[in-house]
Amino acid sequence: MSQQPQNEPLTHMMSHLLKMHRRTIDQIIHSYDVYPGQPPLLLSLSVEDGLSQSELAARIHNKPATLTVMVDRMEKTGLVERRPDPHDQRVTRVYLTDKGREVTVHVKEAIQATDEQTFAHFLPEELLLFRRLLLQMQDNLRLKDPQN
Repeated sequence: MSQQPQNEPLTHMMSHLLKMHRRTIDQIIHSYDVYPGQPPLLLSLSVEDGLSQSELAARIHNKPATLTVMVDRMEKTGLVERRPDPHDQRVTRVYLTDKGREVTVHVKEAIQATDEQTFAHFLPEELLLFRRLLLQMQDNLRLKDPQN
């Protein structure tokens, strides 16, 4: 186990851990033309394909302008395609391509493998407690944030 200063803030440790987790996933999926920040978009479309760009931005908690740049890049690598909404030509919908669906399988595998590595040597009871503590932290912050 790595040595951390006893007084290091827990939030700093959590932030560092999340960065390590994301970096590990990004390294695994880079060979599939998936770049940092793109997995949530792929996963959202794998659940519900054909979302509008504004729906996607809301689901993955990105600004619409950021999402547009992301979709542009993913369209160039052949992961997604844009199509006009058949009922409202002002709306553009985003769909996974065949390559995008195939790559999403690899993204899910990378996330699962990284989670397994992250939580190796945890007892089932420890995982349940950890989940409960995370949910409590979310609830604590939701009380202060009217946007959630």
